[in-house]
Amino acid sequence: MGNDAIVTVDQVSMKFNLSSEKFDSFKEYVIKSIKRQVSYDEFWALKDVSFEVRRGESLGLVGLNGSGKSTMLKIIAGVLKPTKGLVSVRGNMAPLIELGAGFDMDLTARENVFLNGALLGYKRSQMEAQYEDIVRFSELEEFMNVPVKNFSSGMVSRLAFAIATIGIPDILICDEVLSVGDFHFQEKCEERIGKMQEKGTTILFVSHSLEQVRKICDKIVWLEKGHLKMFGDAEDICKIYAES
Repeated sequence: MGNDAIVTVDQVSMKFNLSSEKFDSFKEYVIKSIKRQVSYDEFWALKDVSFEVRRGESLGLVGLNGSGKSTMLKIIAGVLKPTKGLVSVRGNMAPLIELGAGFDMDLTARENVFLNGALLGYKRSQMEAQYEDIVRFSELEEFMNVPVKNFSSGMVSRLAFAIATIGIPDILICDEVLSVGDFHFQEKCEERIGKMQEKGTTILFVSHSLEQVRKICDKIVWLEKGHLKMFGDAEDICKIYAES
Protein backbone atom coordinates (compact mmCIF):
# COMPACT_ATOMS: atom_id res chain seq x y z
CA MET A 1 0.00 0.00 0.00
CA GLY A 2 1.37 3.40 -1.03
CA ASN A 3 2.33 6.12 1.43
CA ASP A 4 0.18 8.64 -0.48
CA ALA A 5 -3.00 6.62 0.02
CA ILE A 6 -5.65 8.64 1.86
CA VAL A 7 -7.96 5.61 2.25
CA THR A 8 -6.66 2.06 2.57
CA VAL A 9 -9.04 -0.90 2.75
CA ASP A 10 -7.17 -4.09 3.67
CA GLN A 11 -8.91 -7.50 3.56
CA VAL A 12 -12.18 -6.11 4.94
CA SER A 13 -15.08 -8.46 5.67
CA MET A 14 -18.42 -7.59 7.25
CA LYS A 15 -20.79 -10.13 8.77
CA PHE A 16 -24.37 -9.52 9.86
CA ASN A 17 -26.39 -11.95 11.96
CA LEU A 18 -29.92 -12.24 10.56
CA SER A 19 -32.63 -13.79 12.70
CA SER A 20 -33.91 -16.96 11.04
CA GLU A 21 -37.31 -16.87 12.78
CA LYS A 22 -40.20 -14.44 13.24
CA PHE A 23 -41.44 -13.03 16.55
CA ASP A 24 -44.92 -11.83 17.43
CA SER A 25 -43.61 -9.16 19.80
CA PHE A 26 -40.43 -7.52 21.04
CA LYS A 27 -41.09 -9.09 24.45
CA GLU A 28 -41.00 -12.57 22.91
CA TYR A 29 -37.70 -11.74 21.18
CA VAL A 30 -36.12 -10.48 24.44
CA ILE A 31 -37.25 -13.54 26.40
CA LYS A 32 -35.94 -15.97 23.80
CA SER A 33 -32.69 -14.01 23.50
CA ILE A 34 -32.13 -14.29 27.26
CA LYS A 35 -32.83 -18.02 27.07
CA ARG A 36 -30.53 -18.24 24.01
CA GLN A 37 -33.34 -19.70 21.94
CA VAL A 38 -32.85 -17.34 19.00
CA SER A 39 -31.10 -18.74 15.96
CA TYR A 40 -29.31 -16.61 13.39
CA ASP A 41 -28.21 -16.94 9.79
CA GLU A 42 -24.83 -15.43 8.90
CA PHE A 43 -24.77 -12.93 6.05
CA TRP A 44 -21.44 -11.68 4.75
CA ALA A 45 -22.08 -8.26 3.19
CA LEU A 46 -18.37 -7.94 2.34
CA LYS A 47 -15.71 -10.61 2.01
CA ASP A 48 -11.94 -9.93 1.87
CA VAL A 49 -12.15 -6.60 0.00
CA SER A 50 -8.93 -4.61 -0.53
CA PHE A 51 -8.22 -1.38 -2.41
CA GLU A 52 -6.71 2.04 -1.84
CA VAL A 53 -7.58 5.58 -2.83
CA ARG A 54 -4.86 8.16 -3.34
CA ARG A 55 -5.21 11.77 -2.29
CA GLY A 56 -7.19 13.77 -4.85
CA GLU A 57 -8.63 10.73 -6.63
CA SER A 58 -12.34 10.16 -7.20
CA LEU A 59 -13.46 6.60 -6.62
CA GLY A 60 -16.81 5.21 -7.68
CA LEU A 61 -18.35 2.11 -6.12
CA VAL A 62 -20.67 0.22 -8.46
CA GLY A 63 -22.65 -3.00 -8.24
CA LEU A 64 -26.18 -4.29 -7.97
CA ASN A 65 -28.33 -3.68 -4.88
CA GLY A 66 -26.99 -5.79 -2.02
CA SER A 67 -23.46 -5.92 -3.39
CA GLY A 68 -22.01 -4.14 -0.32
CA LYS A 69 -21.45 -0.60 -1.62
CA SER A 70 -23.21 1.29 1.17
CA THR A 71 -21.78 -1.05 3.80
CA MET A 72 -18.28 -0.29 2.54
CA LEU A 73 -18.87 3.46 2.70
CA LYS A 74 -20.22 3.18 6.24
CA ILE A 75 -17.12 1.24 7.30
CA ILE A 76 -14.83 3.87 5.76
CA ALA A 77 -16.87 6.63 7.44
CA GLY A 78 -16.54 4.87 10.80
CA VAL A 79 -20.26 4.19 11.17
CA LEU A 80 -19.64 0.42 11.11
CA LYS A 81 -16.69 -1.59 12.39
CA PRO A 82 -15.58 -4.40 10.06
CA THR A 83 -15.78 -7.98 11.28
CA LYS A 84 -12.34 -8.62 9.82
CA GLY A 85 -9.67 -6.50 8.19
CA LEU A 86 -8.48 -2.93 8.59
CA VAL A 87 -9.42 0.47 7.21
CA SER A 88 -7.02 3.42 7.40
CA VAL A 89 -8.24 6.96 6.69
CA ARG A 90 -6.01 10.04 6.62
CA GLY A 91 -7.81 13.36 6.84
CA ASN A 92 -11.22 14.76 7.77
CA MET A 93 -14.40 13.48 6.16
CA ALA A 94 -17.75 14.92 5.09
CA PRO A 95 -20.07 11.88 4.97
CA LEU A 96 -23.19 12.16 2.79
CA ILE A 97 -24.57 8.70 3.51
CA GLU A 98 -28.09 9.35 4.80
CA LEU A 99 -29.09 12.93 4.08
CA GLY A 100 -30.93 14.47 6.99
CA ALA A 101 -30.17 11.61 9.39
CA GLY A 102 -28.96 14.07 12.04
CA PHE A 103 -32.01 16.35 11.86
CA ASP A 104 -34.56 16.89 14.62
CA MET A 105 -37.81 17.08 12.67
CA ASP A 106 -39.51 19.22 15.34
CA LEU A 107 -36.89 21.97 15.06
CA THR A 108 -36.85 24.64 12.38
CA ALA A 109 -34.51 24.50 9.40
CA ARG A 110 -32.38 27.27 10.95
CA GLU A 111 -32.07 25.38 14.26
CA ASN A 112 -31.17 22.22 12.38
CA VAL A 113 -28.36 24.01 10.56
CA PHE A 114 -26.57 24.58 13.87
CA LEU A 115 -27.53 21.18 15.29
CA ASN A 116 -26.28 19.32 12.23
CA GLY A 117 -23.15 21.46 12.11
CA ALA A 118 -22.37 20.53 15.71
CA LEU A 119 -22.82 16.83 14.88
CA LEU A 120 -20.34 17.26 12.02
CA GLY A 121 -17.81 18.83 14.39
CA TYR A 122 -18.18 22.52 13.46
CA LYS A 123 -18.20 25.34 16.02
CA ARG A 124 -21.20 27.66 16.16
CA SER A 125 -19.06 30.55 14.93
CA GLN A 126 -18.14 28.50 11.84
CA MET A 127 -21.79 27.72 11.15
CA GLU A 128 -22.75 31.37 11.56
CA ALA A 129 -20.10 32.31 8.99
CA GLN A 130 -21.44 29.70 6.56
CA TYR A 131 -25.14 30.19 7.28
CA GLU A 132 -25.98 32.52 4.38
CA ASP A 133 -24.20 30.25 1.91
CA ILE A 134 -26.14 27.24 3.22
CA VAL A 135 -29.45 29.07 2.83
CA ARG A 136 -28.55 30.36 -0.62
CA PHE A 137 -27.42 26.96 -1.90
CA SER A 138 -30.45 25.10 -0.52
CA GLU A 139 -32.81 27.76 -1.97
CA LEU A 140 -34.90 27.61 1.20
CA GLU A 141 -34.81 31.31 2.14
CA GLU A 142 -38.55 31.44 2.83
CA PHE A 143 -38.61 28.25 4.91
CA MET A 144 -35.75 28.59 7.42
CA ASN A 145 -38.13 29.24 10.32
CA VAL A 146 -40.42 26.34 9.41
CA PRO A 147 -40.12 22.98 11.28
CA VAL A 148 -38.35 20.40 9.13
CA LYS A 149 -41.21 17.93 9.69
CA ASN A 150 -43.20 20.06 7.24
CA PHE A 151 -40.54 19.76 4.52
CA SER A 152 -40.73 17.48 1.51
CA SER A 153 -37.95 14.87 1.17
CA GLY A 154 -36.40 17.00 -1.56
CA MET A 155 -36.25 20.06 0.72
CA VAL A 156 -34.65 18.02 3.49
CA SER A 157 -32.06 16.71 1.01
CA ARG A 158 -31.24 20.22 -0.19
CA LEU A 159 -30.64 21.46 3.32
CA ALA A 160 -28.62 18.41 4.37
CA PHE A 161 -26.38 18.57 1.29
CA ALA A 162 -25.80 22.31 1.74
CA ILE A 163 -24.73 21.77 5.37
CA ALA A 164 -22.53 18.72 4.76
CA THR A 165 -20.57 20.31 1.92
CA ILE A 166 -19.49 23.55 3.58
CA GLY A 167 -15.75 24.04 3.56
CA ILE A 168 -13.27 21.78 1.74
CA PRO A 169 -12.97 18.37 3.44
CA ASP A 170 -10.11 15.99 2.67
CA ILE A 171 -12.64 13.26 1.81
CA LEU A 172 -16.24 13.58 0.60
CA ILE A 173 -18.35 10.41 0.89
CA CYS A 174 -21.46 10.40 -1.31
CA ASP A 175 -24.00 7.57 -1.22
CA GLU A 176 -26.73 8.08 -3.83
CA VAL A 177 -27.03 11.75 -2.86
CA LEU A 178 -27.44 12.88 -6.48
CA SER A 179 -30.52 10.70 -6.94
CA VAL A 180 -32.62 13.06 -4.81
CA GLY A 181 -34.10 16.41 -5.68
CA ASP A 182 -34.91 17.84 -9.09
CA PHE A 183 -32.60 18.06 -12.10
CA HIS A 184 -31.60 21.64 -11.30
CA PHE A 185 -30.55 20.69 -7.77
CA GLN A 186 -28.61 17.65 -9.03
CA GLU A 187 -26.65 19.91 -11.38
CA LYS A 188 -25.83 22.26 -8.48
CA CYS A 189 -24.61 19.30 -6.42
CA GLU A 190 -22.42 18.04 -9.25
CA GLU A 191 -20.98 21.53 -9.72
CA ARG A 192 -20.16 21.83 -6.00
CA ILE A 193 -18.54 18.38 -5.99
CA GLY A 194 -16.52 19.41 -9.05
CA LYS A 195 -15.21 22.52 -7.26
CA MET A 196 -14.21 20.40 -4.28
CA GLN A 197 -12.34 18.04 -6.62
CA GLU A 198 -10.48 20.99 -8.13
CA LYS A 199 -9.31 21.95 -4.64
CA GLY A 200 -7.98 18.46 -3.92
CA THR A 201 -10.85 16.74 -2.13
CA THR A 202 -10.89 12.96 -2.50
CA ILE A 203 -14.33 11.68 -3.55
CA LEU A 204 -15.90 8.32 -2.67
CA PHE A 205 -19.05 8.06 -4.75
CA VAL A 206 -21.90 5.54 -4.99
CA SER A 207 -24.52 5.85 -7.72
CA HIS A 208 -26.58 3.60 -9.96
CA SER A 209 -26.10 6.17 -12.73
CA LEU A 210 -23.09 5.21 -14.84
CA GLU A 211 -23.30 8.64 -16.47
CA GLN A 212 -22.70 10.30 -13.09
CA VAL A 213 -19.92 7.83 -12.25
CA ARG A 214 -18.16 8.53 -15.56
CA LYS A 215 -18.49 12.28 -15.03
CA ILE A 216 -17.17 12.35 -11.46
CA CYS A 217 -14.87 9.33 -10.99
CA ASP A 218 -11.48 8.30 -12.36
CA LYS A 219 -11.29 4.94 -10.54
CA ILE A 220 -13.92 2.29 -9.82
CA VAL A 221 -14.42 -0.49 -7.29
CA TRP A 222 -16.92 -3.02 -8.69
CA LEU A 223 -18.50 -5.11 -5.94
CA GLU A 224 -20.49 -8.27 -6.61
CA LYS A 225 -22.20 -10.12 -3.74
CA GLY A 226 -19.72 -8.63 -1.30
CA HIS A 227 -16.61 -9.58 -3.28
CA LEU A 228 -14.28 -7.28 -5.21
CA LYS A 229 -14.91 -8.11 -8.86
CA MET A 230 -12.79 -5.36 -10.46
CA PHE A 231 -10.75 -2.32 -9.43
CA GLY A 232 -9.22 0.11 -11.88
CA ASP A 233 -9.83 2.82 -14.49
CA ALA A 234 -13.37 4.19 -14.41
CA GLU A 235 -13.94 4.37 -18.16
CA ASP A 236 -12.72 0.81 -18.77
CA ILE A 237 -14.79 -0.71 -15.97
CA CYS A 238 -17.89 1.32 -16.87
CA LYS A 239 -17.82 -0.20 -20.34
CA ILE A 240 -17.52 -3.74 -18.98
CA TYR A 241 -20.13 -3.11 -16.29
CA ALA A 242 -22.64 -1.67 -18.79
CA GLU A 243 -22.31 -4.80 -20.93
CA SER A 244 -22.60 -7.28 -18.05
